[in-house]
Amino acid sequence: MAEPAQQLEIACSACGAAILIEPLLRTARCPYCDSPSVVNRPATTDRPDPLFAIGFTVDRRRATEAIRGWLRGKWLAPSGLRRAAAERVQGIYLPAYLYSAAVDIEYSATIGEAYERTKVDLSSKRLRRVREVEYRHLAGRHASYVTDTVVTASRGLANAELEAIEPFDLSALVGYSPALLSGWIAEEPSLTREDCLQLAREEVRQGAVGIIEGFLPGDTHRSTSCHTTLRDESADLILLPVWVVALRYHPRKPLVRFVVNGQTGRVWGATPLSWPKLALIAAAIAGLAGLLVLVGRLL
Repeated sequence: MAEPAQQLEIACSACGAAILIEPLLRTARCPYCDSPSVVNRPATTDRPDPLFAIGFTVDRRRATEAIRGWLRGKWLAPSGLRRAAAERVQGIYLPAYLYSAAVDIEYSATIGEAYERTKVDLSSKRLRRVREVEYRHLAGRHASYVTDTVVTASRGLANAELEAIEPFDLSALVGYSPALLSGWIAEEPSLTREDCLQLAREEVRQGAVGIIEGFLPGDTHRSTSCHTTLRDESADLILLPVWVVALRYHPRKPLVRFVVNGQTGRVWGATPLSWPKLALIAAAIAGLAGLLVLVGRLL
């Protein structure tokens, strides 16, 4: 079993106090003078220095309002969750990899060409136009270049959660500077670079079908399959602005986590369902069905 990572001791640049930094954090605040510090750790293969970052444009108030707006649209969520105040609203610079690669796709699909023909309706003895589809097999190769694929480098935030609040406007990327992180929480990568490459490759392969179906001829298509080869891969560590919000709607229920895109305000959260509300809906449906049966009998 690997040895747990040791805390790092740094000196506060303002008051000189010794501060212990958690191994997966890049920033800290001095408990004595509240001055922010950015940790300068030696770069490694799995924890390189970030090349680029996107700054926060959504503040804490707007992130909280976005969460509440999201919950107002979830009418099957527990009522207590919609009334809950944000217990923890934290802005975090999330480590992620920006991936690009050349993609060679060998594909096959069945495409359909629609046409109309005249047919005699035997029942009415009239002519009518009938739409039919003629299918044929198509196979080939397609080469393209994918950019702007972003995958998480954090074990704390799953890639599915990051995908749910994408996209980020990557044209806003700026060169990384420790000054950008001052006063914010910034996380070090906790996934290896190879782990992140695998996530990115899988995301690109899953998107290959969409790439192919975007240019297939015909009026319809089905049974599309792709074999994808990636080459000339590039993966750069970047930092993305994310608000993480934890809400508690009942003392005996676990915290519900939401994430907010710190650039656009887009929200995602695994919103639980209210079983009492579902029971009321089921009872109402059963009551309506019973009423309809009774009316039918009376008629």
